[in-house]
Amino acid sequence: MVNHKFSQLAETLIGSEIVRIGAIIKEKIKEGNHIYNYTIGDFDSSQFPIPELLKEEIIKAYNEGFTTYPASEGEMDLRNAVSEFIERKEGLKYSSSEILISNGGRPLIYSIFRSIVDRGDKVIYPVPSWNNNHYAHFTEAQHIRIETKSEHNFMPFASQIEPHIKGATLLALCSPLNPTGTVFTKKDLEEICDMVIKENQSRGEGEKKLYVMYDQIYWTLTFGDFVHYNPVSLRPQMRDYTIFVDGISKSFAATGVRVGWSMGPEQLITKMKAINSHVGSWAPMAEQKATARFLMNKNAVDDFLTQIKNEVIYRLNNLYKGFMQLKSEGFSVDAIEPEAAIYLTVQINLKGKTTAEGEIISNQEAVTNYILNKAKLALVPFGFFGADKESNWYRLSIGCCKKEDIKEVINNLRDALTALK
Repeated sequence: MVNHKFSQLAETLIGSEIVRIGAIIKEKIKEGNHIYNYTIGDFDSSQFPIPELLKEEIIKAYNEGFTTYPASEGEMDLRNAVSEFIERKEGLKYSSSEILISNGGRPLIYSIFRSIVDRGDKVIYPVPSWNNNHYAHFTEAQHIRIETKSEHNFMPFASQIEPHIKGATLLALCSPLNPTGTVFTKKDLEEICDMVIKENQSRGEGEKKLYVMYDQIYWTLTFGDFVHYNPVSLRPQMRDYTIFVDGISKSFAATGVRVGWSMGPEQLITKMKAINSHVGSWAPMAEQKATARFLMNKNAVDDFLTQIKNEVIYRLNNLYKGFMQLKSEGFSVDAIEPEAAIYLTVQINLKGKTTAEGEIISNQEAVTNYILNKAKLALVPFGFFGADKESNWYRLSIGCCKKEDIKEVINNLRDALTALK
């Protein structure tokens, strides 16, 4: 066999570990196992269908012949609709020229990195967090990983970031955070913003500024007394340095519809537009037209947001209560109270325990496999999100969770834990 040699990027880029665990789950299901697959940050459309009006508008747009190339920056009616939507719901004012449409959040994140980061530039990001390590690798950046702590709900804070900020070009933040479902407090985000403003004021005229990529794709899904904050609302000066990542994928359970947007400084948006135009990562014309019409229907939008929040928090709360019950029974598990998004952060600390077959669970991978095989519960370890591989914390996604399964999931987990010595 010929030993082919490829680019340095291709030779060194790590594939998605979540996709890898997904393949293992599929094989187990093929073998006849019933697996509760709570790994993927997606929705089971039988449990979380997209808004009916959005679906109708997509069909209508195709029937009207909207099947050609869209404008590379996004159709004007959609950019105007996004502008009105974010002003109405967040109080953020961005004109159509400060908004870029793409086919979901990933191409936007890629173009942000490509527009800002040069080889060797410092990129600061917390761990665990979704895919920042891979995007930093794309740009051959210097990785500055901020190890967050469970006692701070895995959110970074200014004093952790400050020692690394000199010379950095990008600070990648996400709130609500994937994988934890936790949010910034007002105080913590204000302190980070003040630090970024001070740092940028200290830089010379020809020196690169420090930009904040603020991924808020889950911002509509906050629960109870928890509030979503953003840098620009808290500190208007941050408008010059903040680029948002947003879209309909999570807010409207529309992951497959592929409509996302960024808002930010017009000069940066223009650079990102040029990159996206070459990559061809625009959202389909019909979906753009449909999303524009849907977003302008305030009642339909608000009704759906209320509905999906109720469905999500029911699942998160009941799974959280189940883990807390197991903890109260003396098992080595824990969880963080749900704050936002579709994720529950859970802890499963089984290293050193012995299975009924006499095998010692020696590492966290073995813990993950034990829970999958014995409890039929599939979770994503925080090690897949850049954290230490031996972290005993996990992301539990409720996107494919059926309400009627929750009791059985907890009972199965209890049985699997009881079997250990």
